[in-house]
Amino acid sequence: MGRYLELDLRDGVDPRTALRRLADLTTPEHVVIGAGLPLAVALGVTIPGLRAFPTLHGAGRAFPSTQCALWIFVAASNDSDRFDLARTAYLSVADSFVVRQDVGTFEYRGGRDLSGYEDGTENPRDDKAIEAAILSGAGPGLEGASFVAVQRWKHDLTGFLALPESARDAAVGRRLRTNEEIEDAPINAHDKRAAQEKFSPPAFIVRRSMPWGGAVDHGLYFVAYGASLDTYERILTRISGLDDGIVDGLFALSHAESGGYYFCPPIRGGKLDWTALGISNIAS
Repeated sequence: MGRYLELDLRDGVDPRTALRRLADLTTPEHVVIGAGLPLAVALGVTIPGLRAFPTLHGAGRAFPSTQCALWIFVAASNDSDRFDLARTAYLSVADSFVVRQDVGTFEYRGGRDLSGYEDGTENPRDDKAIEAAILSGAGPGLEGASFVAVQRWKHDLTGFLALPESARDAAVGRRLRTNEEIEDAPINAHDKRAAQEKFSPPAFIVRRSMPWGGAVDHGLYFVAYGASLDTYERILTRISGLDDGIVDGLFALSHAESGGYYFCPPIRGGKLDWTALGISNIAS
């Protein structure tokens, strides 16, 4: 369970002091921080590989960009701790940043999407996950870092669940009841379109997505960590149909309402290392 804050930089402020305060709060198991391109530009630095989330238009579908300057993810096992941690993180930077999105997520039925299908079943594991998500040999301030792509997807759950189960299975490419892949699924089935190992070269990312919302508005807050943003962008291009005109069956269920790319600095000595952003002193 987590909470995600997407924040823009306030006009005319120097965010360095706020970022130092935030670094003191960061622990890998509870808080993850991402710096967006607007923050890097404001600080006058270039982070290799970082760019703004693209606005993409496929065959009748679009991915919007709502790129912000800062992204904060907090995780806790209960609502009280999650609220306290998110509020503490926000207050540490509130003099320099303003919240644009505040999204709370939760676990649904043992790790399933709200549609009922299991989510993230093809994530790489162990050393392969580290290779896919973490920068290696990248130099000071970059070694051990990661990039993250985030999108808030809004589901049309009523419409999707009104479809016959066979049609839902065909859109996803897996059986709802068994989670087994359907070998003869339609060419636009999501599992066929987004299968990471079927890209050339393979497009492995580490997904940490969670459902969000309530009875009326709800969906999936999609989070994908990678050693390069190129990997995720290749997946976006594929599912939107930009490469071959075939639109992913996922759009029978959902559409994206936001999109951002962020650089997640490494941890050094138990604290966030802001070296890549030109902030060498991370002490309080």
